[in-house]
Amino acid sequence: MSKYKGIREAAYEANMQLPELGLVLFTFGNVSAADRDLGVFAIKPSGVPYEELTPEKMVIVDFNSNIVEGKHRPSSDTKTHAVLYKHWQKIGGIVHTHSTYATAWAQAQRDIPIYGTTHADHNTVDIPCAAPMSDKMIEGDYEYETGFQIMNCFKSKGLSYEEVEMILVGNHAPFTWGKTPGKAVYNSAVLESIAQMALLTEQVNSKAPRLKEALINKHYQRKHGVNSYYGQ
Repeated sequence: MSKYKGIREAAYEANMQLPELGLVLFTFGNVSAADRDLGVFAIKPSGVPYEELTPEKMVIVDFNSNIVEGKHRPSSDTKTHAVLYKHWQKIGGIVHTHSTYATAWAQAQRDIPIYGTTHADHNTVDIPCAAPMSDKMIEGDYEYETGFQIMNCFKSKGLSYEEVEMILVGNHAPFTWGKTPGKAVYNSAVLESIAQMALLTEQVNSKAPRLKEALINKHYQRKHGVNSYYGQ
């Protein structure tokens, strides 16, 4: 039995949830599953339709983007996944989609404001949108640089990847992650729902206020078991 059987199956199962949840069209998305002990992750092969996927078709890659095992070419986003796994060592799954509403906010280059308690149940800050990539980064290794584009956004905004498990990449699309591939998929579905609700909120009331600080604080307390999201 291959030592990669577990992460291949985990990556396959998580990838198959994307079309079921309406998060992908054709092959526009991918999920990876990491094995920290082995220093590798399994990721969807590039260009293979979801109905043709099998666990055996998942490609095994190390955290330096080198193919370790697999007959197919890994997703074009593999280097982004590798960068995040290498630098954010407490994540075990990553999802990238071009889901409609989250991608619309990414293309608009806007953070998603925290308007309601559904948002606050999962994040107590706006969903961040990373600034569009610089020309220098675009001219370099694009997918590799996307990983740093994401991390630079978190650094500049003072965010923790362990607390905020989702981002919009400006001009591009969303990425989510979690301790497991299943949690990363869950976060991707949540992000799409929050993005849709935020858009509808602004259509109903273009001057809709942000969620009250008291409610944000209440949800933070419930989520983290502390007195304040300001760390008091």
